[in-house]
Parts: sequence; structure tokens; C-alpha cells
Amino acid sequence: MTKFMLIMFRIIGICILILGSTVSHGQTVIQEDSLRQQILQLQQDVDRIELNLGQAQTKFQRGIALATIGYSVTIAGGLMLGRSNDKLGQGLLVAGGATGITGTFLLVDSFKYLGRASGKPRNRRH
Repeated sequence: MTKFMLIMFRIIGICILILGSTVSHGQTVIQEDSLRQQILQLQQDVDRIELNLGQAQTKFQRGIALATIGYSVTIAGGLMLGRSNDKLGQGLLVAGGATGITGTFLLVDSFKYLGRASGKPRNRRH
């Protein structure tokens, strides 16, 4: 992400230089102030996006890990059914299913941060 920001700042800097050489001094000062405000706004947007993506990544990884463990336990419990460890298999089915569903919920819930990262308002149904 830092390479992207450096490239953006270089492009904006080049635009400032080009605009400064082709426009009169009074207009250049106004445009430079405007460009500075736009650069600051872009920096705030990038910071907000990075924060939301970091939160999404953490929650997404936890959700994947929890869902994987839960569904693996469910499979192990299913394989034990009808054998000598039938009671253990039933317990593993229930525990693994609950853990897997919780992990899936975390995984799906992590996508709300990605929506926030885009900066677009969500359409909610009332």
C-alpha cells in the first residue's frame, strides 16, 4: 500500500508542477491550496480504508480458522457414529457444528468492514 501512496503523491506532485508552470501566480496559489486539500482528503480516505481492511482481515482469519476446526470436528464425530464410540461421536457432531457455525458467522461478519472500506453508504431495508 505504501508504494501505491508514493506513486499517488508523485503523480499529484507532477500535476502541481505542470499546473504551476502554465497558470498565472494568483491562480496557482488557489489551485495549490485546492490540491493540498485534495491530497489531505485522499490521505484520510487511505487511512480509513487501511484500518477497515486490517479489521476485516483479522476477523476473516479468525472465522476461517474457527470454521475449519469446527467442521473438522463435525466430520470426525460423524465418522464415529455407529461404532464403539457412538456417544462421543454424537457429542463431537454437536460441538463441531456449533463451532463451525460460529466460525462461519465471524467469517461473514468480517465483510461488513470491507463495505466500510469502500466509503459507499449501505442501503438498509427498514
